[in-house]
Amino acid sequence: MQRSHWNLLVAAGILVGALGCSAPAPSDTSTTPKPGSETAKKDIKITLIAKSSTNPVFLYARDGAEAAAKELGEKNGVKITIDWQTPPTEDGQVQAQKIAQAVNEGSNAIIISCSDAAKVTGAINDAADKGVPVMTFDSDAPDSKRFAFYGTDDAACGAQVLNEVLTLVPPSLNRPYNVAILAGNQNAPNLQKRVKGVKDEAAKHPNIKIVDVFYHPETPQDAAAAVLQAMKTRPEIDAWAMVGGWPLFTKTLLTDLDPNKVKVVAVDALPLQLPYVEKGIAPVLLAQPTYKWGYISVEKVVDKVLLNKPVETINKMDLVRVTKDNLGDWAKQLQEWGFTDIDPKYLEMAKK
Repeated sequence: MQRSHWNLLVAAGILVGALGCSAPAPSDTSTTPKPGSETAKKDIKITLIAKSSTNPVFLYARDGAEAAAKELGEKNGVKITIDWQTPPTEDGQVQAQKIAQAVNEGSNAIIISCSDAAKVTGAINDAADKGVPVMTFDSDAPDSKRFAFYGTDDAACGAQVLNEVLTLVPPSLNRPYNVAILAGNQNAPNLQKRVKGVKDEAAKHPNIKIVDVFYHPETPQDAAAAVLQAMKTRPEIDAWAMVGGWPLFTKTLLTDLDPNKVKVVAVDALPLQLPYVEKGIAPVLLAQPTYKWGYISVEKVVDKVLLNKPVETINKMDLVRVTKDNLGDWAKQLQEWGFTDIDPKYLEMAKK
């Protein structure tokens, strides 16, 4: 082949290659979903990360979240899925990993109760930076980029627990009333605030002595064991200020605590805990509507992600005071939220 012919062939090859590497013609984007459009929001996945799946209060939060997903999905013509990614036991590092996993797997939003704010804040910020909004409930990470929090005012909750304990002090008592604090996970920011609330309120009352603060893994069995061990080593305890009602999910303390010698005020009043009110061991329970943890949080996420509505940063949840006087009405409320493990005798006590 003559060199001139060879040069022509090379030139032609270069031209064809250049044309082949040129930018493709713009495709028709008329069917591409636009952010905020109904097509783009047809399916919404919300990852729910509670503290632990062995703590019953969070199972009820899951029920509330799934109920809200169903109702709001039907109302808005979309499918909303709750992706339950709660570790079996409390572990802030695992929660952080679950947040990253949710982002990688395409979740549209994340709802979390933080076991350790310091360990999850970075992961929350990363998720937010990648366009996945994060909401906290029950236990906050206030220094993170979460868009909202739903839960009780923990300092006020602790003070309220102590004030209920004050009503149990016998008027004729001529010594300090010895109070022990049951406190769960020492690293949980919400529980730290509640313990401080108990202590700060107790400091205002010279007839109250805080014996000690007892921490434990947040399972019913571990909590009950912590109470019984404390009663052996500190028999002078007159009352328990429980910033969470963990041990009352077991029947252990129904038989192992004498209501004539020791009383309990605890946060939470779910079906398995109600016998403690009936028997008088816990004259007052301060109920967190834990079902609403899930329901309201999903509502807020839907407002933000689907409906583009503004959401308040702090959304306060009020406690409900449960005693023998309103035990039946509270049981009825639990039933209306879908709880099925309620002793019928409590429902019969509801006011007509």
